[in-house]
Amino acid sequence: MYVTISDFIKEWNREAMLTQNVLNGLTDESLKQQVYPEGRTLGRIAWHLTASIPDYLAHFELNIDGVENTESVPNLAKEITETFKEVSSHAAQIIEQQWTDKSLEQTQEAFGRQESNAQILMGLIKHIVHHRGQITVLMRQAGLKPFGVYGPPKEDWIHLGVENPPL
Repeated sequence: MYVTISDFIKEWNREAMLTQNVLNGLTDESLKQQVYPEGRTLGRIAWHLTASIPDYLAHFELNIDGVENTESVPNLAKEITETFKEVSSHAAQIIEQQWTDKSLEQTQEAFGRQESNAQILMGLIKHIVHHRGQITVLMRQAGLKPFGVYGPPKEDWIHLGVENPPL
């Protein structure tokens, strides 16, 4: 759990960078990849991941501007990746400016239960990680090689001298 805003910002920046690397691998065509025929598209999930950051923080009394037109998924992967970069950077600035280390101890209602602000920030990171995982699976289905987040993708194991990568 986070004890200082600095602790959170370090982890946030690392996870945002990893997410940025994943999003940078998207193509305009891949945004149309669906989970299943009636399901959300890769573009919808990537846009939700991006646009939900300021909405999430605003819900917990941080004064942050939201993303315009969250319902309409961009057709260009570059628009999603650039927006994520701006939003994730701005979110870190807002948290640093508006909350203190003491703020992390305060509790408030979060999705029907009482949580500390530190837990709420952890929930934001978990939300991003959850959707980032969905994105990497859909990238594979769209024929793209995903960025290795916590380890290399299967194509890069050979460069590490492993011919038959672990499952």
